[in-house]
Amino acid sequence: MVDPHIVVFSSLFPSQVQPGAGLFVRERMFRVGRHFPISVVAPTPWFPFQDMLRRIKPHFRPGAPTYERQSGIDVWYPRFLSIPSLLKTFDGLMMALGAFSHMRRLKHEGRLDIIDAHFAYPDGYAASLLSRWLEVPFTITLRGTETRHIHDARLGKKLLQAIKQAAQVFSVSESLRTLVISHGAPPDKIEVVGNGVDAIRFSVRDRTACRTALCLSRESKVLVSVGGLVPRKGFHRVIELLPKLRQQFPDLIFLIIGGGSTEGNNRVELENQVKRLNLEGCVRFLGSIASDELPSILSAADVFVLATSNEGWANVFLEAMACGLPVVTTAVGGNQEVVCEASLGTVVPFGDSEALAKAIKDSFIRSWDRAYIRSYAEKNSWDERVTRLCQHFLLIAQGPEGQHE
Repeated sequence: MVDPHIVVFSSLFPSQVQPGAGLFVRERMFRVGRHFPISVVAPTPWFPFQDMLRRIKPHFRPGAPTYERQSGIDVWYPRFLSIPSLLKTFDGLMMALGAFSHMRRLKHEGRLDIIDAHFAYPDGYAASLLSRWLEVPFTITLRGTETRHIHDARLGKKLLQAIKQAAQVFSVSESLRTLVISHGAPPDKIEVVGNGVDAIRFSVRDRTACRTALCLSRESKVLVSVGGLVPRKGFHRVIELLPKLRQQFPDLIFLIIGGGSTEGNNRVELENQVKRLNLEGCVRFLGSIASDELPSILSAADVFVLATSNEGWANVFLEAMACGLPVVTTAVGGNQEVVCEASLGTVVPFGDSEALAKAIKDSFIRSWDRAYIRSYAEKNSWDERVTRLCQHFLLIAQGPEGQHE
């Protein structure tokens, strides 16, 4: 049988304009692309007055190029009409209409056998419409936004409709799978295929050299956090604890890696918080860092922390662990599935600032088996995940008979 042509369909995907957007989608599917031919259609939200709105909010919807070639793979960014904060029930339809001409052309060129959508709404719902219009099967990967959308009566209905119509649904965590099943999604259609880690790229580097490069002393206690600078990621929750933590660890340094994202950019608010608490010498904003440079910064730290309010499967936990770091995080989404034992880090109740402060303090004091933490990350490499994804795509391409094997 000829290998199926897969079109990755995701409104969150990296570009020259937004290099940090949707890296987890590209990491996963470009590895599938080593086995099957793939293309990417990444619909980009647009409305007529967004240039004017950007004057007030500079980071709002920075847009995307029309087309890019990434690692030999074609990536298109068609626009679709989306009015901010309004008419969200139409985003799925508008996304499908905006992408239709690209998808139809790929179908005519013999480059579309399966649509692989990421996020159940609006992407998965849009894929369900395109699937019907173009008569090709589609898959959905649940990634975390489902937690919010499923509780909206209008969006939740469309989300579940798309899941039920999909040929296969992948979930990056068991918590997401359980959530959608509890709202009526068919259990036998949903398989947990978590994200993996590139254990070659992310590895333990020489600690002294890494600290020297960052002008960090050998004695400093170093926290590091990585993510988009948005309230959901909880940098402000960590910053508010630092004055108390510095009473015990006066040389504490907090490294924040990340920039604005499609959710926004609250760097100014975070910087103001740092000034208000007189922490200018403690907190360092390093901005967005290329993935190849990230291991050196992680290797310079003692503990990775992310006080997030929602996650599907945080890939950055495994990346930190691959560099030998224990993780302190909150009990939301799939976090407990990644940080699944005490030898890897500490998971605290979300919103419990005292528990978070204690976990950070204890992590500084505790003697960690960093080789074990690294070995756990190695066991969660991409290879096994990609193999399972490819097996499903082959069965889907074979039609109904293949899917029942």
